[in-house]
Amino acid sequence: MPKMLIGKKVAMSQIFTEDGKLIPVTVIQAGPCVISQIKTAATDGYEAVQLGFQALKKGTKPQVGHFAKSGITPLRYLREMRVADASAYQTGQELKVDIFAAGEKVDVEGTSKGKGFAGTIKRWHFHQGPMSHGSKNHRRPASSGAKGPARTFKGKHAPGQMGGNRVTVQNLEIVRVDVERNLLLVKGAVPGPKKGLVYVKSAVKSAAQA
Repeated sequence: MPKMLIGKKVAMSQIFTEDGKLIPVTVIQAGPCVISQIKTAATDGYEAVQLGFQALKKGTKPQVGHFAKSGITPLRYLREMRVADASAYQTGQELKVDIFAAGEKVDVEGTSKGKGFAGTIKRWHFHQGPMSHGSKNHRRPASSGAKGPARTFKGKHAPGQMGGNRVTVQNLEIVRVDVERNLLLVKGAVPGPKKGLVYVKSAVKSAAQA
């Protein structure tokens, strides 16, 4: 059965194993999440549960009305999770980090740091032009294509907005689960800045390989 939690990236750190090996980890405050809605094939055409995270201080009328149907406190962040059988869940049910275990593989999804407008060298790792005196092509992207088509093909690497994209890092290992503080220690780095919103879910590829 798939598992997912909404959380926030706390910081990066490192821990030592019993045999003295250093492991770089990312600390994620995951949950507790509340099931705010249950969708079934009969009513919505598919089976899913809607998870909510972090209390909403002041919501709009549609937001307040949505949570009033379930009789729960309005939540700020919502995310759906597809499941095989939604009847196994209940509205208002709370999901905590104890649904995951140390050694389990997860996929972590987040929004990468925004870098603003960037040139081709920073954005796409283009080589520099001649740096000698007289050169007029130090950091320019140079030619954009052949003369024949008389146009630039879609997807051509060019200067533009860098970062701020939805990124998923797959098959990260959970090193430690702190149930008391709702913390997950995941081996390696996850996308986004500190306090950035992340989604921790069961690894798709490890489940397919199993």
